[in-house]
Formats: sequence, C-alpha cells, structure tokens
Amino acid sequence: MSNRPELQKVIQEIVDSGFTGVQLRVHDEHGEWVGTAGLGELGGSDEPPADGHVRIGSNTKTFTATVMLQLVADGLIALDDQVADRLTQFDLDPRITVRMLLQHTSGVFNYTGEYYEDGTVAPGMPWQGREWVEGRFESHLPEELVRFALAKPARFEPGTDWSYANTNYVLARLLIEEVTGRSLAEEMRLRILEPLGLTDTFVPGDTQVDVPEPHAHAYYRYEEDGAETVVDVTRQNPSWISTGGDMISTTRDLHTFISALVTGRLLPAPLLAEMCAPHPKVGYGLGVFVQDTGDGGTVITHNGGIAGHGALMYSTPDGRTTLTAALNYVDDAGLSLAVPFQEATQKLVKAVF
Repeated sequence: MSNRPELQKVIQEIVDSGFTGVQLRVHDEHGEWVGTAGLGELGGSDEPPADGHVRIGSNTKTFTATVMLQLVADGLIALDDQVADRLTQFDLDPRITVRMLLQHTSGVFNYTGEYYEDGTVAPGMPWQGREWVEGRFESHLPEELVRFALAKPARFEPGTDWSYANTNYVLARLLIEEVTGRSLAEEMRLRILEPLGLTDTFVPGDTQVDVPEPHAHAYYRYEEDGAETVVDVTRQNPSWISTGGDMISTTRDLHTFISALVTGRLLPAPLLAEMCAPHPKVGYGLGVFVQDTGDGGTVITHNGGIAGHGALMYSTPDGRTTLTAALNYVDDAGLSLAVPFQEATQKLVKAVF
C-alpha cells in the first residue's frame, strides 16, 4: 500500500471541519490506499474501522437503478414504459415512465420534504429532530411512503424538469418487485451482490436494525428547552427512507460495485451509456451523477448521507481510478454539516482525480 500523505491530510481536514470520523479507500495508478482519521465512537480513542460497515444512504439508488436496467436488458420492462400500467394500486400520472423515476424527472412530491428554489420547504415524513429520534424503530411500508407523496401536489408535469425525490426510487422498488415477483432484496442478491461477491452489502428491510460489526457510530443531536441531546442512532429501522437510501455496505464493496458497473460487467454497453447520459439541468443520469472534475475529466458518482452515516462513491468512466469513503458524524435538523460535506467531497475529488 503506497504512502499518500496528501490523502491523509485531506481526511484529517474533513475531521477538523466537524466530522467525527472518516475512512477513505482509493484505487488508482499508485495502487490501493486505505486511510482513516478521527474517531469511530464519541468519547472513544479508536479511529473508524478501516473497512467498517456504513449506512450508504442514497448510494442505494445506484444499486436499484442497476437492477432496473438489468430488467430492461432482459426485456422484462422498457425505460419508456408507463409506470401506472404496472403499479395500478396508485393513482399515478400516466405520463410517468420508468426512465423518469430513475432520472428524477417524474415530478412526484419528495416524501422526505420538498425544498423549493425560493427557500420555502414543504415538510414530508418525520426524519428530523426528536420526533424522528424517538420513532426511529417504527416500520413504514413503501406503499405508505408513496401514498403520502401522491397526496401532495406534484412539483412539475412529468418530464418537464428535474428534482431529486426519494419517492421515485420507492416507486422503482415496487416496480421491480411487481415485474419480478420477488423482493428487491432478493433481486439485488441474485443480480449484483452474489455475482460480485459483495458479502458485506445488505438490503436491511425493516427487520435488521443493526449495522454489522465492525462499524463506526452514527449520532443525532437535537435541542429542546435550550438543552442539547446527542443520541447514538447507529441502530434504527431504515424503512422510513426505504429504497431512497436504506442499504449498508463497506468502502471495499462500494469500490467493487462501482468498478464493475462502469466497466460493463453489470449492464450491456447501450444501457450503461443511457445510465451515464446526464440531464442538462443537473448532471444526473439514471441513478448516477455525471460530474466534471474541473480539469476536463469526468467522474461517475453517487453520494449518500443518513442520520450520522455517509458514503461517497466515485469512479472514472474507465474504472481505473475509484474513491470510496465512509463518514460518521453528529447529524442534526439544521443539516449543519451539509456545507462541510460538500467541501469535503470537493477536496477529495480534487486530490484523487
């Protein structure tokens, strides 16, 4: 393993910006580099485990989009099929297609809340504050999340704009289950996890509340009557986010997955090309962001954060350079680490790509 002081410096800077701990894995022309900084647990002295399990948040969407595109490759569904024809239990706008779900162009309300350009917020299901902390072991069915969203006004007419909505991927999950007759977890296992040997990657559903050992701890803080409470929320029932971000993985498995994806091991070339064709408003393809590195290069990426755990996943289009990382932190309703999170990812991308 090569010595990379410049990478160690960046992850230390991320910790200094307010994160509890960071674990980074880089594969490039210098070989493999794995580093950690900060703490795995508040009040402890150990750094985060070098390949610890982490809730990967919205990286779940990339896995889910890959399964859907494999169903397209198998001729079981088409990208421009109308979703309402398959998911007849909902009153879906008949113009919404499979592609629109994967690309966030359906216009359906985001059940975790809508943030509008003018700064106003339309609240969604509780996922913040004391209310979420105290209810974090409750079970939510994906249908319940969808019905909540569909009871709200659509953000725009299907296909006319782009807006990130977790609802799209809960619908994608239900669609995969409808088309295959199997659970998404089972389909994921058969199509991605077993073929790639991803033994540390899980679709927990609402029965598995634990993150397998080893893992760094996730925290959430809220204020009430002027007093701040910090709670260890590593254990939770992630059914509230469902396929918007419920999976668990490691930086090693994320590296294996993104490398296999971009090099064509999971999808035929034409579908991989569709997946990596960015929307003009925001560079989002079908379950991946296509991002300019600032020096003429491109990376295929998705990141995710969920209640004190975060995961980063980046690859060059040829798969030769990858960056995967796990973050642990103290989350809050003010999302006060959102800006440091953005700055941290930019620093890492600059250092690696």
